[in-house]
Amino acid sequence: MSELTHFNESGRARMVDVSAKSSTERVATAQGYIRLQPHTLAKIQQGKIAKGDVLAVAQVAGIMGAKRTPDLIPMCHPILLAGVDIGFQENVHPDSQGLCSITITATAKTTGPTGVEMEAMTAVSVAALTIYDMCKAVDKDMSITDVSLMAKSGGKSGTYIRGESDKFVT
Repeated sequence: MSELTHFNESGRARMVDVSAKSSTERVATAQGYIRLQPHTLAKIQQGKIAKGDVLAVAQVAGIMGAKRTPDLIPMCHPILLAGVDIGFQENVHPDSQGLCSITITATAKTTGPTGVEMEAMTAVSVAALTIYDMCKAVDKDMSITDVSLMAKSGGKSGTYIRGESDKFVT
């Protein structure tokens, strides 16, 4: 049997049937970065972006993005999110290319038959896109990079932590 479960016997896309799966507590954390000019980060920190408080708006947008994941990703199940938390770390020291960055971390939680990895990654992506949108007037060279699942727990496959192994820990 194929490891790809989103295809039916005819090879057509389908939403996986999760009705027989047990409801368990599931948590996923994702992370990504937006790279930007030092002057752009300074304007964000000083509250001098014309559209408003960039990180406050990005935080709300990321939460809204997590809630809308099944509207964006065709095979994602609508799930009842128990919680979504988004954090930002401002990396003020320019890298070798002269750019600063903001690390965006999102954690999504639910109790149900399917995981919340996509909700966490969507939250990071939407938060990053919101930062870009709010700051594009001062820095069109921003880039969003490395949106990745960092950890997940719950469900039959167990716990996964990026970097600790290439497989799930049970």
